[in-house]
Amino acid sequence: MESMGIMGVAGITVICYFIAAALKLTPLANKWLPSICGLCGALLGIVGLFFMPGFPAEDIITALAVGIVSGLAATGGHEAVTQLTKKEE
Repeated sequence: MESMGIMGVAGITVICYFIAAALKLTPLANKWLPSICGLCGALLGIVGLFFMPGFPAEDIITALAVGIVSGLAATGGHEAVTQLTKKEE
């Protein structure tokens, strides 16, 4: 059952990535995307604490931290791929 918790953390990252991708289609400035992903991750971390068996947190503070890190990993992962695949001008 421990793998379900790790998949839940990866799920938070994927959901936050898609939220950021959807927000990129709006006039919202891109500078806000990491903050929004962190906030969405925090909320999803709390949801995971109460509704996902095997979630790797036992209290709200840890669930917030796991969620925020997962949300920020979505923007960090995207930025890493963007920078690694960027062609030199």
